[in-house]
Amino acid sequence: MSPVSGPWPPVPVEPPEIHPKAPAPGTELGAHFAECFGCGDEVDDGLHLRSAIGEGYTVHSKFTVTAAHQGAPGLAHGGLLACAFDEALGSTVGNLLHRPAVTGKLETDFRRPVPVGSTLYIEARLDGVAGRKIYVSADGHLDAADGPVAVNARAVFIAVGFEHFSTHGDPQALEKLAEQHRRNKREWDINP
Repeated sequence: MSPVSGPWPPVPVEPPEIHPKAPAPGTELGAHFAECFGCGDEVDDGLHLRSAIGEGYTVHSKFTVTAAHQGAPGLAHGGLLACAFDEALGSTVGNLLHRPAVTGKLETDFRRPVPVGSTLYIEARLDGVAGRKIYVSADGHLDAADGPVAVNARAVFIAVGFEHFSTHGDPQALEKLAEQHRRNKREWDINP
């Protein structure tokens, strides 16, 4: 990935430690929350982003741009593409590190238009950790995993405690998430 603005990560970092219970490479990931705009199945015009664990420090995600996602006629809205990268990068942090974290900063570099009807293949990777800061980056390829790069992104996620969500989130939505996890027999997690 070419820098959006300066070297990446911008500070000395430690290599990330993949959580011992992180899904194995090749594992397809479901929605972390059914009502999530990025990956949820219960949001009609959401992204319906699908992800799978890659080798090493990577997660591969993809989504198809629909007419509901357009900005300029026939093209994906730039803010929506940033949303897709936020979801893919957050999934990488949540699934590989099993640490609740929130987006602190997100930068995107739009390299070419993403037409309605195309599929964006996002390869996200953990770049390093410095204290509570988690550095991640991604490339979005147009219409194939090895297609031309349409968007690059990088982000800093901040590790937080669960109280961040219980204090600032909607208690009813948190209860829905807990019920979803009980039904699916999953451990409790929060994917930013």
